[in-house]
Amino acid sequence: MVVKETELPYLRRCVELAAEALEAGDEPFGSVLVGADGSVLAEDHNRVASGDRTRHPEFELARWSAAHLTPGERAAATVYTSGEHCPMCAAAHAWVGLGRIVYVASSQQLTDWLAELDVPAPPVRALPVREVAPGVEVEGPVPELAEEVRALHHRFHGGHG
Repeated sequence: MVVKETELPYLRRCVELAAEALEAGDEPFGSVLVGADGSVLAEDHNRVASGDRTRHPEFELARWSAAHLTPGERAAATVYTSGEHCPMCAAAHAWVGLGRIVYVASSQQLTDWLAELDVPAPPVRALPVREVAPGVEVEGPVPELAEEVRALHHRFHGGHG
């Protein structure tokens, strides 16, 4: 996928947030919610190390948007994220009526990277967003940043990057 130059700063911020999560001892995922005017509305990173495995940034941004944005603002917003939404996050995204998703690394890429490291499969099957939320516009992966995300996951799981 070729992403617009204007979108790269949001995606780079997602990678930075994923690195912040890693530095905090959490799984490296980060997401940014951007309004139709290009303003950053909210951002977050993984917080599953707390013991609550639902504390994904995409899920948090869906909740935040439902509490703070009108339906029209949600539909016009874009979620940029370091990794393609899991099924839980894709469903939350669709249920609150958020707009498009742009991700750096796909669920398939992540699955392949974790298999390389012999990481056990998660309890929920990795599915592309389009299979969970077919009405959501989805773009990704972004090859120019995917290697950075891969390296973060390798560091988290004890690989060598």
